[in-house]
Amino acid sequence: MRRGVRVGVDWGDARIGVARCDPDGVLATPYATVKAGEREVDDLLAVLAELEPLEVVVGLPTTLAGTEGPAAVKVRRCAAALAARTSVPVRLVDERLTTVEVSRRMREGGRSAKAQRSVIDAAAAAAILEHALGVERSRDQPPGELVLPGPTA
Repeated sequence: MRRGVRVGVDWGDARIGVARCDPDGVLATPYATVKAGEREVDDLLAVLAELEPLEVVVGLPTTLAGTEGPAAVKVRRCAAALAARTSVPVRLVDERLTTVEVSRRMREGGRSAKAQRSVIDAAAAAAILEHALGVERSRDQPPGELVLPGPTA
């Protein structure tokens, strides 16, 4: 397994969850939430400058059947815009049911829906990153699909 910090991203319409892992790729933890909108890529670039990651893994929201809908198209566009503005490799990984699973775990842990909102996106990013790390460990190769830089719009 490659050594180095990775950043996980859960790209939502209102907020973007960010997680990071330790340099050995053992533990993924929620890190921050970035407000979605005009400055989202700039704000993510600031996080990347702070964490100096080996790569960024962005959750790709596919359907249960594995197809891609409008949400996946949007995430692909956003990931390409991020890749166009950083030298850090950006990869897309399947995130099916990640947010649903994290919400369920938080509910079971006694957190109300309102209390969840502030941390669920970063926790979902950590779950995406955990999945990516597991894939890399099992296959001994980087997870998901490398994103080619695209328009910065």
